[in-house]
Amino acid sequence: MQRREFLNLAMAAGAAMALTGCGFRLRGFDTPGLALEELALAGDDSELARLVEERLVAVGTQVHDNAPLVLNLGPETFRERQLSVLDSGPQEREMSLTVPFSVQRRSDGAYRLSEQRLEVSTRFTVSDDNLLAQDELREEARQELRQEAQRRLFERLRSLTDGS
Repeated sequence: MQRREFLNLAMAAGAAMALTGCGFRLRGFDTPGLALEELALAGDDSELARLVEERLVAVGTQVHDNAPLVLNLGPETFRERQLSVLDSGPQEREMSLTVPFSVQRRSDGAYRLSEQRLEVSTRFTVSDDNLLAQDELREEARQELRQEAQRRLFERLRSLTDGS
């Protein structure tokens, strides 16, 4: 092993140890599932609700109507606005998704998380040359926004436990 390679490896190992020593962790890496064993879903039957239910089941949370906590998901609201100044040629657009949610205890109706709003947005470029691609880009943006909203919802649910 050459001296330069050795020094590079030693510096990389030292940086990794320093980051680990101060508590640095990569987001989403080795994060535990939810502390909730059971949860009920209430609200609109939307694509986001289906994604959330699939993810809850995947992390080991039972989803049924008699659970002690109820996740209330409001309707998905998509907004799209044009960011470009010109009306011709490629246009940059921004799409945003807003979803209200709350978590309520079934026994006494108390809110564990009072109503909050998830707001996520993304940008994409459309062109008048290909109208079919515009619809596909919009649908891809909607799916991307739902995935991001689901991820952020789970970040907020991690603080909850089954108890009070």
